[in-house]
Amino acid sequence: QVQLAESGGGLVQAGGSLRLSCAVSGIIFSRNTMDWYRQAPGKQRELVALITTGGITNYADSVQGRFTISRDNAKNTVYLQMNSLRPEDTAVYYCHVRSSASGSAYWGQGTQVTVSS
Repeated sequence: QVQLAESGGGLVQAGGSLRLSCAVSGIIFSRNTMDWYRQAPGKQRELVALITTGGITNYADSVQGRFTISRDNAKNTVYLQMNSLRPEDTAVYYCHVRSSASGSAYWGQGTQVTVSS
Protein backbone atom coordinates (compact mmCIF):
# COMPACT_ATOMS: atom_id res chain seq x y z
CA GLN A 1 0.00 0.00 0.00
CA VAL A 2 1.54 3.26 -1.16
CA GLN A 3 1.24 6.16 1.25
CA LEU A 4 2.40 9.76 0.98
CA ALA A 5 2.17 11.95 4.08
CA GLU A 6 2.82 15.68 3.79
CA SER A 7 3.64 17.98 6.68
CA GLY A 8 4.99 21.45 7.26
CA GLY A 9 2.25 23.69 5.95
CA GLY A 10 0.92 26.67 7.85
CA LEU A 11 0.36 30.40 7.92
CA VAL A 12 3.26 32.71 7.13
CA GLN A 13 3.68 36.37 6.25
CA ALA A 14 4.76 37.42 2.80
CA GLY A 15 8.51 37.14 2.47
CA GLY A 16 8.68 34.27 4.93
CA SER A 17 9.70 30.67 4.50
CA LEU A 18 8.28 27.20 5.03
CA ARG A 19 9.62 23.71 4.44
CA LEU A 20 7.25 20.97 3.39
CA SER A 21 8.05 17.30 3.87
CA CYS A 22 6.52 14.23 2.29
CA ALA A 23 7.24 10.83 3.80
CA VAL A 24 6.68 7.99 1.35
CA SER A 25 6.09 4.29 1.96
CA GLY A 26 5.04 1.31 -0.10
CA ILE A 27 7.30 1.95 -3.10
CA ILE A 28 11.03 1.85 -3.74
CA PHE A 29 11.47 5.55 -3.18
CA SER A 30 14.91 5.86 -4.77
CA ARG A 31 13.58 4.54 -8.09
CA ASN A 32 10.87 7.14 -8.53
CA THR A 33 10.66 10.75 -9.63
CA MET A 34 8.85 12.80 -7.00
CA ASP A 35 6.68 15.86 -7.57
CA TRP A 36 5.05 18.66 -5.65
CA TYR A 37 1.79 20.12 -6.95
CA ARG A 38 -0.44 22.85 -5.60
CA GLN A 39 -4.04 23.86 -6.00
CA ALA A 40 -5.37 27.29 -5.14
CA PRO A 41 -9.09 27.94 -4.64
CA GLY A 42 -10.90 28.03 -7.97
CA LYS A 43 -7.80 27.03 -9.92
CA GLN A 44 -6.50 23.84 -11.47
CA ARG A 45 -3.85 21.79 -9.76
CA GLU A 46 -0.43 22.73 -11.10
CA LEU A 47 3.02 21.21 -11.00
CA VAL A 48 5.36 23.19 -8.77
CA ALA A 49 8.56 21.14 -8.82
CA LEU A 50 9.93 17.70 -9.53
CA ILE A 51 13.09 15.80 -8.72
CA THR A 52 14.25 12.75 -10.65
CA THR A 53 15.96 9.66 -9.30
CA GLY A 54 19.26 11.21 -10.35
CA GLY A 55 18.55 14.47 -8.55
CA ILE A 56 17.66 16.55 -11.59
CA THR A 57 15.14 19.23 -10.68
CA ASN A 58 12.62 21.28 -12.58
CA TYR A 59 10.43 24.14 -11.41
CA ALA A 60 7.41 26.11 -12.49
CA ASP A 61 8.39 29.56 -13.70
CA SER A 62 6.40 31.14 -10.88
CA VAL A 63 8.58 29.55 -8.17
CA GLN A 64 11.95 29.37 -9.92
CA GLY A 65 14.64 30.85 -7.71
CA ARG A 66 12.44 30.83 -4.60
CA PHE A 67 11.60 27.16 -4.06
CA THR A 68 13.98 24.21 -3.79
CA ILE A 69 13.00 20.56 -4.04
CA SER A 70 15.25 17.90 -2.54
CA ARG A 71 15.10 14.27 -1.53
CA ASP A 72 16.61 12.02 1.11
CA ASN A 73 16.52 8.45 -0.17
CA ALA A 74 17.66 7.10 3.21
CA LYS A 75 14.56 8.62 4.82
CA ASN A 76 12.17 8.04 1.90
CA THR A 77 11.30 11.71 2.10
CA VAL A 78 11.01 14.56 -0.38
CA TYR A 79 11.16 18.19 0.69
CA LEU A 80 10.06 21.54 -0.69
CA GLN A 81 11.88 24.53 0.76
CA MET A 82 9.83 27.66 0.03
CA ASN A 83 11.46 31.06 0.48
CA SER A 84 10.30 34.59 -0.29
CA LEU A 85 6.71 33.43 -0.12
CA ARG A 86 4.02 35.53 -1.77
CA PRO A 87 0.26 35.68 -1.22
CA GLU A 88 -0.19 34.02 -4.61
CA ASP A 89 1.63 30.94 -3.27
CA THR A 90 -1.38 30.29 -1.04
CA ALA A 91 -2.70 26.83 -1.92
CA VAL A 92 -2.99 23.24 -0.81
CA TYR A 93 0.30 21.54 -1.62
CA TYR A 94 0.32 17.89 -2.64
CA CYS A 95 3.06 15.33 -2.89
CA HIS A 96 2.76 13.03 -5.92
CA VAL A 97 4.47 10.02 -7.44
CA ARG A 98 3.78 7.94 -10.51
CA SER A 99 5.15 4.54 -9.67
CA SER A 100 7.92 3.43 -12.02
CA ALA A 101 6.92 -0.17 -11.33
CA SER A 102 3.15 -0.05 -11.94
CA GLY A 103 2.50 3.28 -13.63
CA SER A 104 -0.10 4.12 -11.00
CA ALA A 105 -0.27 7.64 -9.62
CA TYR A 106 -0.44 8.34 -5.90
CA TRP A 107 -1.22 11.55 -4.01
CA GLY A 108 -0.81 12.69 -0.47
CA GLN A 109 -3.66 14.25 1.47
CA GLY A 110 -2.29 17.75 0.97
CA THR A 111 -1.07 20.42 3.33
CA GLN A 112 -2.38 23.99 3.43
CA VAL A 113 0.00 26.88 2.89
CA THR A 114 -1.39 30.35 3.51
CA VAL A 115 0.68 33.47 2.88
CA SER A 116 -0.67 36.71 4.29
CA SER A 117 0.15 40.09 2.80
